[in-house]
Amino acid sequence: MTIVLSTPTADGVREAVAALREWQDDEAPMQLHPGDIGWNHRFGTAETAAVVRMWSRGGRVLAVGMLDAPTVVRMTVAPDAFQDEDLARRLVEDFSLPERGVLPAGAVSIEAPQGLLLHDLLTTEGWGVDEPWAPLFRDLAEAVEDPGVRITTLGPGQAQDFADVLRSAFNTTRPTSQYLHELAAGPFFADASCLGAYDDQGHPVAVVTVWSAGPGKPGLVEPMGVHADHRGRGHGRAITVAGAAALRELGSSSVRVCTPSSNVGGVATYKAAGFTARPEIADRLRKA
Repeated sequence: MTIVLSTPTADGVREAVAALREWQDDEAPMQLHPGDIGWNHRFGTAETAAVVRMWSRGGRVLAVGMLDAPTVVRMTVAPDAFQDEDLARRLVEDFSLPERGVLPAGAVSIEAPQGLLLHDLLTTEGWGVDEPWAPLFRDLAEAVEDPGVRITTLGPGQAQDFADVLRSAFNTTRPTSQYLHELAAGPFFADASCLGAYDDQGHPVAVVTVWSAGPGKPGLVEPMGVHADHRGRGHGRAITVAGAAALRELGSSSVRVCTPSSNVGGVATYKAAGFTARPEIADRLRKA
């Protein structure tokens, strides 16, 4: 059967997320998570649909991708299709030909889980590897320790706190209070929660958004940030521990996150929060 590439409608994104939920597994490599698409809803429902790509055969979804930027696609494949040669060759074609509407000409990158036949074909086609990333995991079978700071579930009334911390943490002007409103109105936020840590003076010092993929599945913490004025006081560890506890309450079996290996402070924070680093991974890179 022919493999069909599509950009779903807003309603069709639900099918992509349902596939991603099904594919999550504690033993699976780091891969695109339903929460990645959920987090994209901060830009709006139609905007999120426009960056999702689906590959299907005979009506079954085989692969899902999301454009994290115009030149960056994050994607994963159904577990039983990791070595599917027809799918791998079709993916290489679609990633290589700008007219297919996935990636433009020039320098681009692909985030794909380890173990895909796709990687072998990209190597043959001359694709290289980008800077390393550190995947980190924490098992949630046991109860999570107390974070040691005041934690609040952030709602519309704390939307500005959420935005202020993110702007400071990532040194950007982009996050606004509307982010939290859009997330909460999105179709996948029932499986998510935004948390904030506050100091003794009531100042918001750190935030995290957590995403469940369903009971017995690994959850995701993305993003986590600490206000620049409050770094070095353990708030990153505390908010990450709180996020892990929230995911355990949602039924998640584990929690995962991925950060650049060069982010030494971030890696140390996650390890302090009980995460274990797994072997480094890297995006695939096509130079201009």
